[in-house]
Amino acid sequence: MTSTSTPPGLARFNDLEEHSALAALHEACASTAWARRLLAARPYASTEDLYSASDAAMAELGTADLAEAMAGHPPIGRPRPGDPASAREQSGMAGAAEALKAEMLELNLAYQERFGHVFLICATGRTAEEMRDAVKERIGNAPEQEREIVRTELGRINRIRLARLVAEDA
Repeated sequence: MTSTSTPPGLARFNDLEEHSALAALHEACASTAWARRLLAARPYASTEDLYSASDAAMAELGTADLAEAMAGHPPIGRPRPGDPASAREQSGMAGAAEALKAEMLELNLAYQERFGHVFLICATGRTAEEMRDAVKERIGNAPEQEREIVRTELGRINRIRLARLVAEDA
């Protein structure tokens, strides 16, 4: 059992059986290596400890692990049916004009052709225009630079998803 000073949602996560905790972490991030690192560090005394462990695990991911993590994210503007997390996170695209959605689709395809993976950005709270402008800006990056930007964006997404995972009323 976890300490009584541990926030209730975090205590609940700490107390999950290993397979349930691993499944919950895998919903937050598709990287098995990331999820296993976080699982191995339980129990967490605070949400900040959990976030720090997430950041450290993300920093350690190799190329294949990053590819696995990115594969869990649909293109911006096209959340997978039945994926409430992506739909919620990409809600800034939901009300965009059709011309902007079409432009985003073209940009997504050009980005994917250039880098070999979907354009990844922490879309929470961003407008469709902000996401479009970001892909336009980042498509000219060197692959190594873009990989590190993607790592940072994944870290931001993971923190948001972990916060939802350990929310008191989850």
